[in-house]
Amino acid sequence: MIEWFTTAQVAVAVVVGIVCLVAGGIGRQPSDLTNGLTAFVALLLLAQIVVAIVAPLTGNQPTGDIVEFWAYLISAMLLPPLAIVWGLVDRSRWATVVLGVVSLAVAVMVYRMGEIWFVQGA
Repeated sequence: MIEWFTTAQVAVAVVVGIVCLVAGGIGRQPSDLTNGLTAFVALLLLAQIVVAIVAPLTGNQPTGDIVEFWAYLISAMLLPPLAIVWGLVDRSRWATVVLGVVSLAVAVMVYRMGEIWFVQGA
């Protein structure tokens, strides 16, 4: 992992989560904005997968359990696409709230992945 990218990814996921929660809170249905922002979170996770594959090859080894790291990363990668599908099927304000909750969950999971990569065993 790259520390600045991890920090940026957490920040983006938190902002997207807040935007979606506020939109859902005021009664907005899932829109191109909320689905697009959630798709951006998924795109950042795809980039994180590439980084996680390349980083050990360049000497950037995780300090924690690699299996736990990949379990978090794969689980986090599944959440945004499933939430977007939910938002396309369920056109209620609650689907927008789900998009927000998923983005916040991804932020927590990416933060934990950073701890596994950088902090454990150090």
